This record gives sequence, structure tokens and C-alpha cells, in this order.
Amino acid sequence: MKRTIALLTAALLGSTLAKPLTITIIHNNDLHAHIDPVTVGRNQYGGYARVATLIRQYRASDVNPLVLSGGDTFQGTLYFNVYEGLADVLFMNYAGYRAMAAGNHEFDLGPRALAEFARAARFPVLAANLDVSAEPLLRDLVRPSTVLTVDGEKIGLVGAVTPDLPIVSSPGPNVRILDLTRSLTAAVEGLRKQGVDKIILLSHLGFPLEQQVARDVPGLDVIVGGHSHTLLGDFPDADFPKSEGPYPTVVQNGADRTLIVSAWEWGKVLGRLRVDFDADGRVTAWEGRPVAVTEGVPEDPTVKAMTETLAVPLAALRAQVVGNTALGLDGARENVRKRETPMANVIADATLAGAKQAGAVLALVNGGGVRASIDPGPITYAEAIAVQPFGNTLDVLDLRGTELRAALEHGVAAWSDGKGQFLHVSRGTRYTFDPTKPAGQRVTDVTVDGRPLDPDATYRVALNNFIANGGDGFDVLKNARGTRVPTGTLDLDLLVAYLKANPTLDTRTEGRITILNEPR
Repeated sequence: MKRTIALLTAALLGSTLAKPLTITIIHNNDLHAHIDPVTVGRNQYGGYARVATLIRQYRASDVNPLVLSGGDTFQGTLYFNVYEGLADVLFMNYAGYRAMAAGNHEFDLGPRALAEFARAARFPVLAANLDVSAEPLLRDLVRPSTVLTVDGEKIGLVGAVTPDLPIVSSPGPNVRILDLTRSLTAAVEGLRKQGVDKIILLSHLGFPLEQQVARDVPGLDVIVGGHSHTLLGDFPDADFPKSEGPYPTVVQNGADRTLIVSAWEWGKVLGRLRVDFDADGRVTAWEGRPVAVTEGVPEDPTVKAMTETLAVPLAALRAQVVGNTALGLDGARENVRKRETPMANVIADATLAGAKQAGAVLALVNGGGVRASIDPGPITYAEAIAVQPFGNTLDVLDLRGTELRAALEHGVAAWSDGKGQFLHVSRGTRYTFDPTKPAGQRVTDVTVDGRPLDPDATYRVALNNFIANGGDGFDVLKNARGTRVPTGTLDLDLLVAYLKANPTLDTRTEGRITILNEPR
């Protein structure tokens, strides 16, 4: 199919057929403002200064290098809270990025912050399934596609953002989501009409949807992924979780094939894929693997100096007062893992508030996710970080009543051991359990918004991604088949927003959790 199109295009343009081409795609995604390294296991990975060193090295050594991003540069650390993406664009410009997909978190502060980022960027921000023509701040700044010339040949780049954008971020009323398959197909066909037969999709769709797009949209040679924080490839010597597939993952589309790559998250790895095209624009060979960004990689001195300067205002942010509590908020480990506490209630209510836009009706919070109390008096940003230090993010999950009850049962199954799986609930939800009964039969009563739990009804639940993905043994949540929306919003940001919206918190226990026959 691609050969026929290439022949017709060449004839129409009165030109000769293109020559074979080799490119090297250097990529990452979901950096989420992680300018500093992060700890995984016992070692540190990532950090913009080390990523910059590897990019500089590969740009010098690799054939026709293209540095690309799968989106979600925004949101995730105090650097974003202070600089709203402008610190990240400094690094991306320095490192020589050629294009970036618009991620959902690029819209977290509305169109304004993305517009400022895009104006500062020396590369285009792409999303073919967005119509921004009615949004004056973004018009002409977010484009469907772009064309690069590499070794005399044209490479087409198309962008895509998750269709869930309106419910997981804040694009505003003037940004319209377009049908994904139709918009991508139109973008590819538009590039073909320009004589472009080598096309890369910069995707912020997530790995499952990217595989579907590879099957449904003809003409995509490579998909540089993002959004699902997917780790592809093997890392036998790193402290990483199990890979979700080979690097690249190859999907057939008729006689053609599409290579899908992704580079996990936070700059912990850097993707590196060499791709050979024949004269007809068909992928003939490929080689590569993502590279772990370890402590053994030297830091780029320029980026290190930039980082040290950018870090100075963060100390002031940590001291910033974000709320007040006259009574204090109990989040002591021995309490949050066995009973209702004010601190856990605040976190549950903050979680639900952050998911209201997505239609959530209740929130679940594991006691192990509540890491500190807050003393009476002003609440600082640093205290909020101590309460929510893990960088977990908000998921929204549809659960049947039977699944919700099973999750609550698992939460109290090890009650006497004080494990972190003990579940707290948001205001409006209550449950009662009897720890003297056998595990799996302890929950005696559950109400949601004053009504008994309906085992056949579906409830939209807000929770952190740790338990949503099966952490603390929550297989019932991991295996739930209802709609699942990973928003990527940090639990810390949810808590701080809630504290600011409720500047005086005198929260007490409210009888959300009742314990029958509690042993003395």
C-alpha cells in the first residue's frame, strides 16, 4: 500500500523516488517536572542534568538523531508549582528537542500556561485530535503535525492526546476534542499529499490505545508513546518493575508494521531506537533499547548549574502556609491503619474533591498512604509533603457494588496486624466491620450517600494509583473491569488544593468507620 502511494505521489510531484534513510529516535515521556533525580530501590535515576548528557552523547554519535517527547512535561514536583513548565522548556531547548506531544497535564493550569510554554519552546507542540481554533491563547501554538527534513528526506510528525482530556485536566471551554481515528487518519493523509511517506506519531494516548491506533490508522511507522508510564524492554541490572512488553512493540497493519516505543516515566530511562526506511518509506529494520539513566552518567555542567539556580525558590515554597488547623490532624501510623482519623478523612475528602470533575461519588484511601500527623497551627507546604511524600497519583475507577465491598473486606482482613491496607472513606460514605468475624466476612454494613450499598450498581471511585494497581494486595481493584481513568494528578497537589480551599480545618472523626466488638 505504501509503495503504491509513494509511486503515485512521486509521479504527481514530477520527482524521483526518495532514497533509503536511517534515523535514530531519542525519546522520553511523562517527565512530570522531575528535574532532580528520583530514588528507585536503593539507587537514584534520572535528573535532567544526566538526561542532557546522554542526549548530547547520542546526538553526536547516532545517525540522524531526532529528540522527541511523548508529552506530560508539566506537573509533578515543586519545580512545576513555581515555574509552571518554564523551567522544563529551558532544558528541552538546551537538549535540542525537535517536537513534543501535548499531554493532558499540559492543560492543568488551563490554556495560559501551555501557551507560555509553547511560545518559549524552540520545537512544536502537537495534537491532531484537538481543535484549538476557538482558543485565542493556543491558536497556532498547538498544531496537528509538522514536517522535518532529515538528510534531504521528509519526516512527518503527528501528535495525539488522550481523549479523556476534558475529565482529567482543564483545557477550558474553547478546546474541542476530535474523533481520534478520523483526526489521525486525516493528518497522515495530509502529510502523504505533501510527499511525506515516513511518519512518526508522538502519542499521549497510553500503551493500550496506542496499539489500537497502530492497527486502525494506516501509514504510521513509529509511535513514540506516553501517558500510561509504560516500561518497555529489559533491565536486568536496574531496580525497575517488570517490563510491559518488548522494545519496540511491533504491531502489524496490513502489509505494513508500526513500531511502538515508550520510556517509562520521570526521566529514569531514555529511549533510543534506530530505524531504517527503504526508498518507498517502508520500515525495513530497527535496533535499539531504552537506556537507564543511572548515577554513573555524569551530569551536564550547564544543566546542573541551571538546576541549582532554579532550586533556590523551592525552599520558600516549602515554608509557605497553605492552611490552618486549631486542633491538629491525627495521622499517626498506629491509628490510620486501624481506625478513622482526622488526617485520613482530610486526605479522602481531598481525593474526592480532585475527582468530582470526573464524576466520582466516593474516595478510598489506604492507611499506609497517610504518613504523618499535622500539629495545631499553620500548615506549611513542607508538612503537606510529609503527609503525602510518595508521589502517588489520582485514578478514577468504576467499581460494582460487589467489588467495592470486596475492597473494604480486604482493607479490614488484617486489621489486628495494623497493615497499610486499612481503607478510609470520604464524607458521605460509611462502613461498619466486626474484627472478631472471619476475614472476608467482617464488613456488616456499607452506605453511600445515605443509601445502602447496591451490589449490582456501579460506583465511580477516586483512589490513588498505588492501590488501584494492586498495591497493598488490592487485586480486586487491579482486576476490576470498569472504566479506569489515570489522571496523573499528584496526591500532594490534591491535598494542598484542599487545604487552600478550606483554610481552617477543625476536622474530627465523624463515624465514617464503625468498629463492632473491638478487642480491648
